[in-house]
Amino acid sequence: MAIEDSYKASGEHEEYVGSDMVKNNIAHTDYAEAYVPDTEEEKKLVRKIDLYILPTMWIMYLLSYMDRTNIGNAKISGMEEDLGLDSDRYSITLVVFFIGYVLWEVPSNMILARTKPSIFLPAIMFFWGCATIGMAFINSYEALIGLRVLVGLLESGFAPGMLLLLSSWYKPDEQARRFGVYISAAILSGAFGGIIAGSITRNLNGAHGLAGWRWLFIVEGAATAGWSIIASFILMDFPANTKRLSEPERELAIRRLMADPSRLDGGEDRPKLSHFGALKVALTDWRVWLFVVGYMAVVGSSTLSYFYPTLVEGLGYSTVNAQYMTIPIYGVAFVITMIIVFYMDKYPRWRGLVLGCCMGVACICSIITCAVYDFKARYALLVIMASGLWASNGLSLA
Repeated sequence: MAIEDSYKASGEHEEYVGSDMVKNNIAHTDYAEAYVPDTEEEKKLVRKIDLYILPTMWIMYLLSYMDRTNIGNAKISGMEEDLGLDSDRYSITLVVFFIGYVLWEVPSNMILARTKPSIFLPAIMFFWGCATIGMAFINSYEALIGLRVLVGLLESGFAPGMLLLLSSWYKPDEQARRFGVYISAAILSGAFGGIIAGSITRNLNGAHGLAGWRWLFIVEGAATAGWSIIASFILMDFPANTKRLSEPERELAIRRLMADPSRLDGGEDRPKLSHFGALKVALTDWRVWLFVVGYMAVVGSSTLSYFYPTLVEGLGYSTVNAQYMTIPIYGVAFVITMIIVFYMDKYPRWRGLVLGCCMGVACICSIITCAVYDFKARYALLVIMASGLWASNGLSLA
């Protein structure tokens, strides 16, 4: 439904962006016949789309994931003692983030379809960056809970918005690699987060009377707010209304997507759905619910990212070294994920089998970790488990 949210086509081609209609006279009424795949013109267009979307999206998601998971680094850097967090309170702090996140994901995407990605996504990013900075100045567990809920609400529109934007620009056989790039930002955020957290907590602890964990929120929140302003001048909107492309480029971008057989099923007889109609169709489709169950398993397991600093510290490392020792975990996961998604674009029929194998490996490693007491073996198992989980995440999105 992502394409239909940014435009709809019939006859003289009328394009919709949310509720706003943009009319463009395109001479081709049969997209399957008008589109010639793999031309130099198309390759040049795809490279241009990549240049506008992928680097900007990558940095945005990197900062997004750092802002939601930096609480794990802050916890072992003094926040636990300063705010009186025990294991139960820390777990609650993690859970409340997802309450607002889950409830607001669908409404935020409906808002996005009626606005522009170049405005909506940087705007919510700016505000959650400010909320992250606010965490540096709290002095109670209750205030931490409130800000975590707020950050969850604001971030809820980002990930689904980016997925909507990616699926609005790329053909199905181009998506696995792009989703892999997208997921790689979340993976490397753990590595960068460890480097940044270790440097900040070691060098800024006590500066201007603030603890190192407070500086962690200030620096990362300021980076998020700053990049959101830059992103608003770079990020592309939907194919029908982007101003980053010329008119012929926009026409080609639309033609190449509409020529895909899965887009043309039903032709002009296919009913044009409203946003609520599309929601109803999605909620009554058993495949959607099957995907939800499967993706819950993948994403639920990926929340281990919040606990990697604590798990590594439990292997006998100091607070600062524990943050640095999370870097190899994410580094290996990044390499494995990128190799897998690169080949899955070439062999899309194998995605399901490879996804199942990755999840199986991660599951086996997590079980063995509980039974092994050698610290080096546990660390190696954490590395393999993280690789399986992150590779599964990228494949499930594709």
